[in-house]
Amino acid sequence: MSDGSAKRAVTLIGLGPMGRAMGRVLLAAGHPVTVWGRTRSRADGLVAEGAAFAGSPAEAVAAAEVVLLSLTDYPAMYDVLKGVPSLEGKAVVNLSSGTPAEAREGAEWVAGRGGRFLSGGVMSPPPGIGSAEMSTFYSGDEAVLDRFRDVLEVLTSVDYRGADPGLSQAYYQVQIGLFWTTMTGFLHALALAEAEGIPVGTITPYLIGANDMAAFFEGTSRQVAEGDFAGDEDRLAMGAASIDHVVQASRAAGVDTALPAAVSALFRRGLDAGLQDDGFATLITLLRPARG
Repeated sequence: MSDGSAKRAVTLIGLGPMGRAMGRVLLAAGHPVTVWGRTRSRADGLVAEGAAFAGSPAEAVAAAEVVLLSLTDYPAMYDVLKGVPSLEGKAVVNLSSGTPAEAREGAEWVAGRGGRFLSGGVMSPPPGIGSAEMSTFYSGDEAVLDRFRDVLEVLTSVDYRGADPGLSQAYYQVQIGLFWTTMTGFLHALALAEAEGIPVGTITPYLIGANDMAAFFEGTSRQVAEGDFAGDEDRLAMGAASIDHVVQASRAAGVDTALPAAVSALFRRGLDAGLQDDGFATLITLLRPARG
């Protein structure tokens, strides 16, 4: 509910689950909200709660100084905003997912049309929007962040990473990459357990209890930062044999081997490079960009 004070008007473009969640919490906080999306019916709930539906992206942009984008990707930003005559006097906050390079290019594109730009990487699922326990990485024009902090803090807590517009997406993609690869490994573990007759409900507590990764992350991060890959506690050769056993067990059980096989292939590259006596962290030398 509104607290009775005048609240800043906000334009929200993009009405998927995330965009609708943002619209709801902004309305609940008392902000006048204008929305636009390709599928008009997706706005029905927000309109019923008090949002105005714009007839076009240009009309939506004209309705407020700050324009929040919650789109599929950065190309969608160009597709939606290309018909807007000017972004002069507007602050575009792109909360869509993209690469760091795309965010930097997007900032230049908006600036070329007279606008200011802030990139955001939202570290929350739609149900978490509105919670200060969730956060969003921001980077780009800090003046935009300062001016519209009251709006952005309605969505999640704010974590500003710097003037480079690509930084928010770098932080976001680093964490999302870890999330999806971890969760895919979890699904593979469940599939292998099921194939061996172990119920999901039985194996899951073991997976949770045995895989508190904080200590592993901290130790590996320290080795990478220091460049110390001595295999005092673990050797790459042992790790390669271990992941090969997972591949073999999966194959024997009829479980898809693509994921463990990909990990095994990376270990094999390490062995071929003569790193067999180094520790696991040495694999980062194969993952880093090649030096020309």
